[in-house]
Amino acid sequence: MKTAAKSFRLLAAGISAFSLSLSLIGASHAADADKLTYMTWSGYELPEFHPGYPADKVDISVFGDDDDALSKVRAGYRPDLVHPCYDKLERWKQAGLLQPLDASRLKNWESIYPVIKDLPGMVDADGKVWMVPWDWGNTSILYRTDLVKNPENSWKMLWNPQYSGRMATIDAVHDTALVAALMSGVDAFAKLDQAQLDKIGQTLRAQRPLIRSYTNDMTSVEQSLASGELVAAMTWNASATALKKQHVPVTFMKPKEGMLTWVCGMVLLKDSKHVDLAYDFINARLKPESGEKLIQEYGYGSASSAAFARVPKARLEELELPDDPNVVLKSTVMTRNIPSNDELSKLFERVKAGG
Repeated sequence: MKTAAKSFRLLAAGISAFSLSLSLIGASHAADADKLTYMTWSGYELPEFHPGYPADKVDISVFGDDDDALSKVRAGYRPDLVHPCYDKLERWKQAGLLQPLDASRLKNWESIYPVIKDLPGMVDADGKVWMVPWDWGNTSILYRTDLVKNPENSWKMLWNPQYSGRMATIDAVHDTALVAALMSGVDAFAKLDQAQLDKIGQTLRAQRPLIRSYTNDMTSVEQSLASGELVAAMTWNASATALKKQHVPVTFMKPKEGMLTWVCGMVLLKDSKHVDLAYDFINARLKPESGEKLIQEYGYGSASSAAFARVPKARLEELELPDDPNVVLKSTVMTRNIPSNDELSKLFERVKAGG
């Protein structure tokens, strides 16, 4: 998905284009050295996420969202590894930017939950791995339980005039526009015709005057929820975790229509100069303690069952994470490739602009 969350998405939107450019310039120079170059969401560069991998053997740059990452690579920036989300995997493959990985060289590959590993396109019929899933999370509504009384567990909350001007939603096609499709009875994971696009547009336009902001800046959203300026917002798990740490009375909704679930992972660029280092780095990320850190600190799910096994059940309950993701993830709306992404993106931009 996801930013973020699908990121450490809490910080991604706050990084300026200037600082991103500087980090990419630095990474480009580092590419000539005997070290791996890795591009990921802000917050996912923490050394605790690749325990045992030498710090002097990796140069990490960050991006703001999936589209930003793909645009930079298409423009000529060439890291060895990138950390996009599954819903964009097909676009990376179609652009001819990737090379497959050999599962026999991936330690702890078997610990990855089948419900994630078996997603179409992750692994081809010949067993070639196109993405190594590492993290997953949910997109839902985070709301103040003291300010929203007895709500219906439904995405309809983000269309409720009662909360006009006190709601925010995520500025992304695979989040807000995808939910609008869900609420319109349209399957966004199939090719959309004009009538279906018009239907989604109508739903988005009904929401627009009620929304205070479309944003990926989860830090600002959390601050506004904490102050009561916002009563509800579309967010990722990490925002719920952060506000609960501050003892703000919030709940991360489980909508009857289904939470969105995003999965992100590592892909190897076809012209990578450091393939062996890439395998070493991926294997460090697949260590159980890496996934445990992700769960404990950010409240996101690890793709690894070995990581989940290290977290006490009481802590998982506190984080509102399942103790058996392999079962629970089957009941959510798994975010995947949107064939009409470009058309839906243009529609979403028009609606936000008032059209």
